[in-house]
Amino acid sequence: MAVFHKEKIRNIALIGHSGEGKTSLLEAILYTTKAIDRLGKVDEGSSVSDYDQEEISRRMSISLSMAYTTYKDYKINILDVPGFFDFEGELVAALSVADGAIVVTGATGTLSVGAEKAIDYCLEQGIATMVWVNGVNRENSDYLKTVEAIKERYGNKIVKIELPIMEGNVMKGFVDVLEGKAFDDKKNEIAIPANLQDAYAEAEAELLEAAAESSDELLEKFFGGEALTGDEKRSGIKARTVSAEIIPVLAGVAIGNCNITNLLDHIVAMFPAADEVKAKPYTKLGDGSKGELIVSEDGKFAAQVFKTIVDPFVGKLLMFKVYRGKIASGDTAYNSRADETEKISALYILRGKKQDGVDALYAGDIGALAKLNYTSTGDTLCDPSEKIAFDAIDFPLPVIAMAVSAVDKNSEEKVIAGFTKLLEEDSTFKLEKNAETNEMLISGLGEMQLDILCKKVKNKFGVEAILKEPRISYRETIKKKVEAEGKHKKQSGGAGQFGQCTIRFEPGAADGEFEFVDEVVGGVIPRQYIPAVEKGLREAIKKGILAGYPMVNLKCTVFDGKYHPVDSKEIAFITAAKLAYADGLAKANPVFLEPIMTVKVTVPESYMGDILGDLNKRRGRILGMDTVDGKSVINAEVPQGEMARYATDLRSMTQGRGKFVMTFERYEEVPSTLAAKIIEDAKKAQA
Repeated sequence: MAVFHKEKIRNIALIGHSGEGKTSLLEAILYTTKAIDRLGKVDEGSSVSDYDQEEISRRMSISLSMAYTTYKDYKINILDVPGFFDFEGELVAALSVADGAIVVTGATGTLSVGAEKAIDYCLEQGIATMVWVNGVNRENSDYLKTVEAIKERYGNKIVKIELPIMEGNVMKGFVDVLEGKAFDDKKNEIAIPANLQDAYAEAEAELLEAAAESSDELLEKFFGGEALTGDEKRSGIKARTVSAEIIPVLAGVAIGNCNITNLLDHIVAMFPAADEVKAKPYTKLGDGSKGELIVSEDGKFAAQVFKTIVDPFVGKLLMFKVYRGKIASGDTAYNSRADETEKISALYILRGKKQDGVDALYAGDIGALAKLNYTSTGDTLCDPSEKIAFDAIDFPLPVIAMAVSAVDKNSEEKVIAGFTKLLEEDSTFKLEKNAETNEMLISGLGEMQLDILCKKVKNKFGVEAILKEPRISYRETIKKKVEAEGKHKKQSGGAGQFGQCTIRFEPGAADGEFEFVDEVVGGVIPRQYIPAVEKGLREAIKKGILAGYPMVNLKCTVFDGKYHPVDSKEIAFITAAKLAYADGLAKANPVFLEPIMTVKVTVPESYMGDILGDLNKRRGRILGMDTVDGKSVINAEVPQGEMARYATDLRSMTQGRGKFVMTFERYEEVPSTLAAKIIEDAKKAQA
């Protein structure tokens, strides 16, 4: 394959709402550029980028995939990003390396939630963006109404650079507003249709103003009434697109009449080359100095891994982008995180699951590596003689947790091993064991993500996992001061066991957990047995008397007791202390404590009333409200037990527009009306 350098490379991501045609658009691009000779279909499971077993069965993208093609001497690397909200991490990974993004949205006359979130993210990150309105040939589709809906949210950032020419439900061509010309579906120039003259005049006026604002010189010319040349319009629109100041909009059809050479022309002309985007921050290892790197072939090799694919047969495949220098088969690369060197045995460029070997990749290009021992997603690979580390990819944090176990109890280890392998593939879920409940917890961005992970474990590793709501890590404590005696006496013919202690139990441990006080006088318990009493109590508090949850905030004072000069032993006083604990705490008004979480919910203002009402139903306390970037931010404290499926419920209440973060704050007493249910649930779990 020909060698491509940064000025001839375009790295783009296809993003937007699920089901709007991103994968179909990729398929159309590959077919139009003759990268494939057959047009695959998502519904048939034959598309290039949806090749995972779960993607085929669900007819939707669930994982970031990549394909490349060539067009007019340019190499276009295309990242197909799933649109469902549970896979936000794939969007973050793709846009960490893409130099431009195409938001694919349907011509429904509305702004879809996924398109809105995608555009918002691109604007926040300063990523060059276009909107491609798909399906203008569908029944009741409306391109202009769709653009107006997007403009309502983003104002004059939205600039139409194309108008579709429609005959009924058939797109017969388009008006190129930049060129001021119309073309039919074979790209032959035609007259601008009469019914589009007004729309064209309006679009042209908006485009001229947007282009003029790219520089003081053009702005002065514009306000002076001088016409901008074609080159000035193109350079102005490109400059403002690259700086994420405007978002060009164009139309098309991904399935059926898919002549999209005009889109390809805009990708090449309007999106930035790899060295035209903002510099990438890095840290120089050794002295810790900071720097920023513009993509360049000058200098020593440096790259970052942004995606890992795990295959039980092929092994681990690592997608990466070269930011400086070049990498070739046979080179040695240094992993900055692992502090290890890796031998580069093979380099690939990907088209879905198809791997094409290449000898070298240069700065600005995207490829894949296999058979590396220490490298994973987010890692920096660089020349061993000039060690740097790029900033980590900022993946979203998990918001929902479930307890996971094997259907077949004998396969527990295989299930955990399968999930551990998938951790390399997906950086947005976590796997950890809760030491208190003894459950293995898997946490992620949504229920669908966790369900798909279970399916992947079954498909790839042959073991079946099940999910259930996790147990809450309650605590137990007491509210009343009591005294209790524990007496252990055992006689079995030989040496006996005897220990007796009287202990005062009360709330108020100095450290909030456990406090032991020795007030024994007169030698009623010899000094050598006092530590045994403390040991017995420390073992006992691991399980409370209501439902076996850990006991906290307990002050224990031993002040009396008895011993036997022959039969008293350490084990006898350990047992006696446990007996006193069980007897005393049953009379000390024991109660449950529940974890209280600090919750920060961010939603559009129109949803605030619903969210406040819902938090109140969850026994939440509203601490305050604020407005950030035009959205309402609600701060509250809510019991953890009320937040089990909040990620799903919030998505439902806000149509996917809401998000939240949750952190542990403290423990508080559980209302007495809920105690019986907690005890019942604990018995079921133990059974």
